[in-house]
Amino acid sequence: MGLKKIEELLNEAVATNAASGIVAGITTRDGTVLRAAAGKTATGGDIAMNPDNIFWIASMTKAITSIAAMGLVEKGVIRTDEPIARILPELASPQVLEGFDADGKPKLRPARGAITLGQLLSHSSGFPEHVWRADILRYLTATGTPPTSTAKRAALNLPLVGDPGTVWQYGISHDWVGQFIERVSGQTIDAYLRDHVFAPLGMKDSGYELNAAQQARMATAHRREADGRLTPFQRGAVQGREYWPGGGSLNSTLDDYLAFARMILNDGRVGDRQFLKPETVRRLPENQTGTLPVSKLDPALPELSNAADFLPGIRKGWGLGFMVNFEDVPGARKAGSLAWAGLSNCYYWIDPASGVAGVLLTQILPFADKQVLDVFDRFERAVYAAR
Repeated sequence: MGLKKIEELLNEAVATNAASGIVAGITTRDGTVLRAAAGKTATGGDIAMNPDNIFWIASMTKAITSIAAMGLVEKGVIRTDEPIARILPELASPQVLEGFDADGKPKLRPARGAITLGQLLSHSSGFPEHVWRADILRYLTATGTPPTSTAKRAALNLPLVGDPGTVWQYGISHDWVGQFIERVSGQTIDAYLRDHVFAPLGMKDSGYELNAAQQARMATAHRREADGRLTPFQRGAVQGREYWPGGGSLNSTLDDYLAFARMILNDGRVGDRQFLKPETVRRLPENQTGTLPVSKLDPALPELSNAADFLPGIRKGWGLGFMVNFEDVPGARKAGSLAWAGLSNCYYWIDPASGVAGVLLTQILPFADKQVLDVFDRFERAVYAAR
């Protein structure tokens, strides 16, 4: 691969204020072929960004939680098309939000159909997230339900916004997958991921909590102001946490996430060990959402997310934990690729057909930053142009 152009792209991104600091990497089945960084991180002073910096990867957690869940499916704990209420009886009778009455009280009805693990993994369960639903913001206020940012277990008690299997709605489904993993394993999800995912894959810097040495390598968060400037801010620690979300909050590095992607490229194999069965990995792109429209996000909290519509014009859906494009993207990833992102403008794709995966990490809010998305698109296209 002629990869110097990608390093130049990252430097240009910093020079044009698309990012204050940015890292990107590429892996094939054989190993990492690029790990590059540009710009500065304000952690500990004006220090150059490097590929070893640690990032809050937010919803890139979902892919890792999904793989952990599929490992349990592989062991026969549950089928993906089986009602999850067998393991999580609190999901046996979900309610659907149909609006609000004249007094502002939520109008709820029993959901038609049962929630399955496959629906949770593909965001077709009906569970929402207040960041992208104004009606759910209203529901939180009307009922006193805490937002998920508080990490209170009561935050998981949201109604659905459609019957299971009838709507694609990005939301807290993976937080419930995390609860499923805890229930069947007897471990907290942070311990389970550490023992059953991070250790086997050699992801030594991934986890919900960081030690002091790791915290010193944490990339600084920035906010995109209305005038385009990037200003640093401190992400506050959650007080009184009651659970770790399967849908977010992990920290990781470029190398760790490339190792995760490489396992998928290799049909579940890591070195001389089989982490997941090939048939399990090959199920990941299976369409779980049919013809439901997916990936378009309309924010209710613009300070956290811009509007987003990934791969517009490309036929896509969700598989078992990943967005999947069902046709080739011209000049970029092939059909059957797996992808998603993190709230802090972190992005990845995994292309089994081409045997290549890419990861790009920043720490910028709001999500779906147009400048970062442009860099990510150019990064991906440069990878395929160099092949």
